[in-house]
Amino acid sequence: MVKVLARIHRPGPPWFLLLPALLVLFLSLVPLGYVIFRTLELPAHEIQQLLLRPRTMELVKTTLALMVAVTGLSLLIGVASAWVVERTDLPRKDLWRGLLPLPFVVPSFVSSYSWLSLFPGVEQFWGAVLILTLYSYPLIFLPASASLRQMDPALEEVARSLGLGPREVFRRVTLPHLRPAMLGGALLVALHMLAEFGALSLLRVDTLTTAIFLQYELAFNNSAAALYTALLLLICLGVLLLERLFRGTALYFPVGPGARRDLMTLPLGKARGGVGLALSLLLIAGVGLPVVTVIYWLLKGASAGRGLQAALPAAFTSLGLAAVGATLAVAVALPVVILARRYGSPLALWAEKLAFGLRAVPGLVIALALVFAAIRWAYPLYQTLPLLWAGYLLLFLPLALAPIGAALEQAPPRLEEAARTLGKGPGQAFWAVTAPLLVSGLGAGWILVFLGILAELTLTLVLVPTGYSTLAMEIWSHTSRAEYAAAAPFALLLLLLAAVPAAWVMRQRAAGQKVWWA
Repeated sequence: MVKVLARIHRPGPPWFLLLPALLVLFLSLVPLGYVIFRTLELPAHEIQQLLLRPRTMELVKTTLALMVAVTGLSLLIGVASAWVVERTDLPRKDLWRGLLPLPFVVPSFVSSYSWLSLFPGVEQFWGAVLILTLYSYPLIFLPASASLRQMDPALEEVARSLGLGPREVFRRVTLPHLRPAMLGGALLVALHMLAEFGALSLLRVDTLTTAIFLQYELAFNNSAAALYTALLLLICLGVLLLERLFRGTALYFPVGPGARRDLMTLPLGKARGGVGLALSLLLIAGVGLPVVTVIYWLLKGASAGRGLQAALPAAFTSLGLAAVGATLAVAVALPVVILARRYGSPLALWAEKLAFGLRAVPGLVIALALVFAAIRWAYPLYQTLPLLWAGYLLLFLPLALAPIGAALEQAPPRLEEAARTLGKGPGQAFWAVTAPLLVSGLGAGWILVFLGILAELTLTLVLVPTGYSTLAMEIWSHTSRAEYAAAAPFALLLLLLAAVPAAWVMRQRAAGQKVWWA
């Protein structure tokens, strides 16, 4: 592996790559401007009073503690499980690759009410950490697993031939190679924890995000809520600076195209059974328990005559919104990543930073900002699907940027340059050489955004056009009134829709075909 300290000089980017970056910048300024505008409505003495009161300090501490705990545990579980699957002789690896990401398809608020119905004591901080970690670790597992599979086997083999043990090989060779995937996934987890609402409200854990919702819904105090949002943005800025510090300026590329052969796996020996049991318990806690609970409530409520058919219209709406939103996010993320990583474009770098920054802004705030802008300057967009998809783009774009960026960082620019010397133009060289290396990142990004939109709640409640209803909206409406049996059909359909991508991946792998993150 070669550590490249300077970016290779390239000609200026094509003009059409600039348009998506400009779109992201423009849209990102809307919620940021809204937060600043609403915050400045408060007198200075009220701002000082709100910032210094004990309640605000408590909210900040809880928010930071939740973010650190969930991100740290997700890193530990995600990297460990990816390494076990890809670097040991664990049986049925294809099956584990398809199953381990499944907890991400279970919305955190669905898991919360499932756990609450069985274990009321989970309604506290560490209960929230447990449930949100089970939901979040796939954001680390997916890119880490993909990076381990794409890694040139010769790197670790050479390290072992020099006398390094498994631990030293992991620390000095494997872990540096995983750095882009780990940092990208950890950043997504940390920013998601800053904006998490559904699970925390059910589990009675107060953070800045739940306080923002209460200010809007109960106190009707937009300015105080905007101040809390400004605090979230400051925390987010600190997270982004830390991520940039740990990432550094170095890029990691394979020395050559890499030998596509199976790596010599480490034998688990007597630990094989224990490792398999640990992974099984992880899946039982993250997927099995919520699914069984939903089925229980479905059967219990069947006598009321409300079956799955009643949830079909909401299911079709959720499917359509998520598919279009995911496609839009990937289509915008790809040129932004190319501009930022290949050309070092300040425009794209700022677009990336603002996109990740908005990941910490609650969906409710983004929705109200878009409504505010649409009513004043683009009224025909008010209560339309394009405005809703714009909100999804702002909210979920980082889920596409992270895996696509990690994939591009492992695609050496010199491969394109070699194609150029053979007479191919810039576009032809990219599609012939680099695009195939990005397939895994594009697919992972599409699926992550698709699953995120399926489970999105607060932004959809505000922006969805009249007459539309999604599965997440119906689940929230019923569970907030403790109508678990009525919510069960919608929850089960949501789980089934979210499981479709994972089932397709497992089928493709079983047939020996290449899949998106293979």
